[in-house]
Amino acid sequence: MLELQIKDETSRLKSVILGIAQDNGPTPTAAEAYDPKSLAHILAGTYPIEKDMVAETTAFLKVLEKYEVKVFRPRVIASLNQLFTRDIGFVIDRYFIKANILPDRAEEWNAIQYIVDQIPAQQLIFPPEEVHIEGGDVMLWNNHIFVGTYTGKDYPLINTARTNQAGVDFIRTLFPDKEVKAFDLIKSMHDPRANALHLDCCFQPVGDRKGIILKEGFRNIADYQYLVDLFGMDNLFHITAEEMYAMYSNVFSIAKDIVVSEQQFTRLNSWLRLQGFTVEEIPYHEIGKQEGLLRCSTLPLLRE
Repeated sequence: MLELQIKDETSRLKSVILGIAQDNGPTPTAAEAYDPKSLAHILAGTYPIEKDMVAETTAFLKVLEKYEVKVFRPRVIASLNQLFTRDIGFVIDRYFIKANILPDRAEEWNAIQYIVDQIPAQQLIFPPEEVHIEGGDVMLWNNHIFVGTYTGKDYPLINTARTNQAGVDFIRTLFPDKEVKAFDLIKSMHDPRANALHLDCCFQPVGDRKGIILKEGFRNIADYQYLVDLFGMDNLFHITAEEMYAMYSNVFSIAKDIVVSEQQFTRLNSWLRLQGFTVEEIPYHEIGKQEGLLRCSTLPLLRE
């Protein structure tokens, strides 16, 4: 049976599901785009091609293997985008929670079914249909569970709103002993620089007490201030809307002092090194054109 344990975002990683790009399917049509950044690249003719995305995920795989992480991969399903495993499930403590993702993406679950089958049934949680939640909106930090959401009345019309209030309430019910904090995020179907697709698109902790944050990613200034008070202003690396667009906050921690980052994130990577982190730089720019990056393409199963 598969061992599960996730209590935070940065403890030493032991096993993970890493997305794949093989047989990724043709470039979507504009009508098939799930987010404004993908749409922009589809219309511009710059949407990433399979060989480049395979090369980038291979570079990520090599870094994970360098640190002796056990890496699982989704089963290849023809013409299916399976890059962003974080969307389809997540682990809290010893429980694997299935995400209720967009209906058009439901088949992605089938690609990891062989992994899920190795998890004891009593550790699997399947939310009811009315609960919308994706792994990119869920973060663990000490006794906190941070959950990104969107509370606008137009939620049903916003394709980039992935976690609803029912999702937040569901997590609170499951983990009554934890401090569950919801963050209302900016959303846009048209402007990728004004769209925090998930919480990890505008905030992510690194190390013990550092974080990467976009102040303008939060609809309510009090939510931003909550994180400033919790982490301390000097511990937060503030990014711009343009850097959010590039996915600066979507790095991935292998350990409290080891961060995998995109090689073009010069300003961030310099800051991380000044804070004492080992930064493993890899190319991930092409995958980033789909409004997802390193954290999005990982589903951690076990951290020490």
